[in-house]
This record gives sequence, structure tokens and C-alpha cells, in this order.
Amino acid sequence: MTDERMGDGLWEALARLPRGSGVVFRHYGLPPAERRALFARVLRAAKRRRLVVVRAGLAPMRGEAGVHGRRGRGLRTAPAHDRREAVAAIRAGADALFVSPVFATRSHPGARALGRSRFGQLVRGLEVPVIALGGMDARRAKSLRPFGIHGWAAIDAWTKGKR
Repeated sequence: MTDERMGDGLWEALARLPRGSGVVFRHYGLPPAERRALFARVLRAAKRRRLVVVRAGLAPMRGEAGVHGRRGRGLRTAPAHDRREAVAAIRAGADALFVSPVFATRSHPGARALGRSRFGQLVRGLEVPVIALGGMDARRAKSLRPFGIHGWAAIDAWTKGKR
């Protein structure tokens, strides 16, 4: 997940992602022209590393592999904060779900975290890949493997010294 808070740390984060990973491009606060230009730079960096880039937000971006949280072409990912949202997203055609917040996170201060137990209940039996989000890092992701997660996503975990 990209975020304005990353600043120039965005480039380090892209360099640290394992090949074949994905990037959800957010940067909602940028004016449209700046957002398109930054997306193009992210896409170039991602292609060199064989990363998949999907776009969040309304405006389509040239080269996107899909969309997050909206209808669109290509790969469709969706957020899910509870079982109802997860089922609705799958029925609407989501190819993968970002289930959050699993743990407390700076991105959503004060949001009630699911924790391992509620996370496990929420994802049980879902028929699409589940990506854990919210306060995630490699250690926490490993603790969620028994729930069959496909992967994990983060913002802060990919900045210097946080992996």
C-alpha cells in the first residue's frame, strides 16, 4: 500500500518488496496530474521488479493491472473489515481481499483491531486469496499462516529498519 506519509521512502519500499508482490497505489491527496506522474514512476519501478500495481481511487491510470475497492478492469481487490464486507466483495467479483485491521496501525489510529482470533473467524472458508493488513510485519504474518493467508500488506513495515 502506498501512502503520502512514505515520502521518498516509497522507492526504498518498492526496492525491498519480494519479486511478484503487488502494490496498491493510493496517494489520494495529490492533485490529478501529480498523481498520474507518480503512478507512472511507481509503475516503471514496479515493472523492473516484476511487481503488480493496482490503483485505488476513481481515476484510471495508464498501465494499471487492476483496481482496489472499485469496479474496473483487470485484477480486482477489495477491503474487508468484517465478514459481511468480505462476502459482499466476493459476490461483487473481488479476486482478492485485504482484511484489516488485523493489528493496531498508524494508518487508522483508534480503529478496533481484529486480532488473530477474530481474523481467523472472518477469513474461514473464503474462496479468494486473503491478504492480511494492519500493523503487519513478517513476524506477524508468519503467525497468521495457520489461517491460510495468501500474503500480507503494509506501509510502515517496508520503510527502513521495519521489516
